[in-house]
Amino acid sequence: MKKLIVMMLAMVMVFAMAGCGGKDEAKPAANAKKQSEVQKIIKQAQGMTLDELAKKAIEESKGKKFYGVGNSSRGKSALPLFINYLKKVDPSYNMEFEWQQPKNNKIFDQLTADAKKEKGTFAMTLIQDGNQIESKMVQTGVLDRFIPKEWAEANGTTPDKYNGYLALQTLNKVFEYNCVNPASKYTNCWDFVAKDQHGLFMDINSEIVGKNFLYMLTKPEYAAQLKDAYEKLDDAKKAYFKPTVDAMAKDAKDLGLDANGKYALAWIKLWVNSYNAVTDDGPICNELVKKSAANQFGLLVYSKVRSVAESNEVSVKNVKVAAYQPGYEGMGGYAYCHYLFVTDNSPMPWTACAFIAYMTQTLDGFSAWGKDIGGYSSNPKVAKAVEDKYHHSEGKSSKTVCDTTKDRGYNWWINNGKLVVEDPKYCAKVAFSVGSWIENLKKYQPK
Repeated sequence: MKKLIVMMLAMVMVFAMAGCGGKDEAKPAANAKKQSEVQKIIKQAQGMTLDELAKKAIEESKGKKFYGVGNSSRGKSALPLFINYLKKVDPSYNMEFEWQQPKNNKIFDQLTADAKKEKGTFAMTLIQDGNQIESKMVQTGVLDRFIPKEWAEANGTTPDKYNGYLALQTLNKVFEYNCVNPASKYTNCWDFVAKDQHGLFMDINSEIVGKNFLYMLTKPEYAAQLKDAYEKLDDAKKAYFKPTVDAMAKDAKDLGLDANGKYALAWIKLWVNSYNAVTDDGPICNELVKKSAANQFGLLVYSKVRSVAESNEVSVKNVKVAAYQPGYEGMGGYAYCHYLFVTDNSPMPWTACAFIAYMTQTLDGFSAWGKDIGGYSSNPKVAKAVEDKYHHSEGKSSKTVCDTTKDRGYNWWINNGKLVVEDPKYCAKVAFSVGSWIENLKKYQPK
């Protein structure tokens, strides 16, 4: 009897273990995230051409009102062009629209609140700040990624194989300095954090992409660039920076950074403790181009120099782009993107996809942004069409033609200008660790 009981208990345990195993195997399927209706539409849309999407958009939005939201106000300029494009397909087509541009980085709160509705107000968004996009918008399911078929093909891939978010454009912020005083020279990115240097810069708490730039400096490839630039300094300058670099070694280790992390933290600390905070890049540019601004420099959006109004006191010729100067070493600035997403509860997902495809695949769609230097379409075909039309490399799109206004283009800036390029996933990864360290910085004076 005892043997029989033992055998029965053993069989029960086997069946119980098998049952648990069955549940574990089924668990991924049970827990798999269910696709939303918008995501199902996006999957279909990614296999369609712009012309095919246009027909779907017309069916969905004819006679209705389209709401978009973005960090760039120029979405408001692109929408009428999109409507005209749809009218070429269907002359009777009409659609009202409203484009909102929240101030003070409130776009994330606005999208989060809208996401709580069963059907949202906003159909899509054009948004910046890779860190918050990753942590607050994508991981939480507020925004859905859409990769247009023809955009992917222009970049030598397919929507399914493309790894990343869809950027409308890459923008750059570059080091510029007033050159009225011939003695003013910046030949290395470390010169901008040297003794008594105080660059003009939008405060990192008012424009978060500036903080993302500092996060990115700790990524191994950029920390290595900072080390290389440091090694090319003369002995006197190295001696000045060395105490700061050495002091950062322990912090770099504690933050889990690689061996070159101390160079990144040293540059960040010196920069944060020295720059003069300005509310916007426009005032920075307006200050730098003055004759009276001798010996000043800034890190600002490159496109601002395009519209300087020349006078006896003011001229874009009073400013030089640091990275354009022969022999300059290290990063010339940083780059960030305007990303395009469809909201997960979009009231017009087909129209949103068509509008996104239109902006990323046609010259007219990108024209609201393409007329300026310092902004580069993510579509190589559109980027070429922009250059052919506006001749940015010759400075013809600016009020004054000089070396400063001759944009050398995306490829030059990435490779030769050594821009520090925002990576949303990396920024989100280090936002707490490196971010907390930056928030706690204290004034440091090298001995």
